[in-house]
Amino acid sequence: MSNTIKSEIKFNVELDENRVPEKLTWSAQDGGIQAEEAKAIMLSIWDSKAQETMRIDLWTKDMPVDEMKIFFHQTLVAMADTFKRATDDEKMSDTMKDFCDYFAEKLELTK
Repeated sequence: MSNTIKSEIKFNVELDENRVPEKLTWSAQDGGIQAEEAKAIMLSIWDSKAQETMRIDLWTKDMPVDEMKIFFHQTLVAMADTFKRATDDEKMSDTMKDFCDYFAEKLELTK
C-alpha cells in the first residue's frame, strides 16, 4: 500500500446580491496560508478525458484595472516559466517571454 499525502487548497468567494464577487480568500494549510485575501483568481484545470481546459476566472468588483493589467502580465510570465519546466521547450518559452515583453511595453508596465 502506498503512502499518499493529501493537501487541500480552498477558495472562498463572497458575492453581492447580483452574484458579483466582493471578496475572495484562499487557504492552503500546508503553505501556512489561512483565509488570505485576494483581488483576483485564475485557475485552469485540465480535463484529460475531454482534452480541454476548464477555467475559473474571478476578480472582485474593486480590483483596479491597472492592477489587473499587472496581474495578467505576471501570470503570462509565470506561464512561460511553467511551460519551460513542463516541456523543456526553451525556444517556445523564449517566444512566450518575448510576447510578455511586448505586452508589458504596450500596456506601459515597464519602468
